[in-house]
Amino acid sequence: MTPTQVDIERHKRHILLKEIGGPGVQKLLAASVSIVGAGALGGPCALYLAAAGIGHIELWDDDIVDRSNLQRQVQFGEADIGGSKAEILAERLQVAHPDSRITWHRHRWSESHKLAGSVLVDATDNFPARYALNAVAHATGRPLIHGAAAGWTGQVSLFASGLRPDAPCYRCWVPETPPDAQGCDEIGVVGALTGMVGSAMALETVKWITGAGTPLAGRLHLIDALLGTSRTVGLRKDATCSVCSG
Repeated sequence: MTPTQVDIERHKRHILLKEIGGPGVQKLLAASVSIVGAGALGGPCALYLAAAGIGHIELWDDDIVDRSNLQRQVQFGEADIGGSKAEILAERLQVAHPDSRITWHRHRWSESHKLAGSVLVDATDNFPARYALNAVAHATGRPLIHGAAAGWTGQVSLFASGLRPDAPCYRCWVPETPPDAQGCDEIGVVGALTGMVGSAMALETVKWITGAGTPLAGRLHLIDALLGTSRTVGLRKDATCSVCSG
């Protein structure tokens, strides 16, 4: 389906929104998004982006489905254990949303791999990958939607340092890997929280593509699921940042 051939019935609820409307739906149909990570965050993010009609979704993940994933990675089931996460998610997206073009790579993404999307989504779970994606996003002038979750807390932001000179990048906020950094495989994570973060990442992607509302560029949205609270804080550009302040 091309941007001029909009399925009115399928996209009616977006068309009714004055902030999106028909022109916004056409932008979504013409958009391309690269999602690095097809697990707890990348799964719900990809499902909502495909449902929104994103024209091309590219998935990167070298992992296979493990039974321990099923508590939070709701795009997979028992029958998928042992299979490629990227391939299985791609198949689910293509069946549910045949108008989108879905491509997948069973590789651990690195800076040596080119990303096809005009919008990059960081759904990874480690700092080296986050730093690499941030560097590529800045160098190529593409927005980077970031999300993370561990324990009962989650976070979402959008980094646009390659597009806006005054905007911070991810390394401005986290210049070095925290010495006490722990992943969900060490401290656990509540399953529904990853769905909240993944959905918020998809929401920021839709807003950026359509121009709706105010994106989280230069801001960080923090979720405390245990207390049932959330807050948004400002992020500052680091004048000494090795990535965006050269």
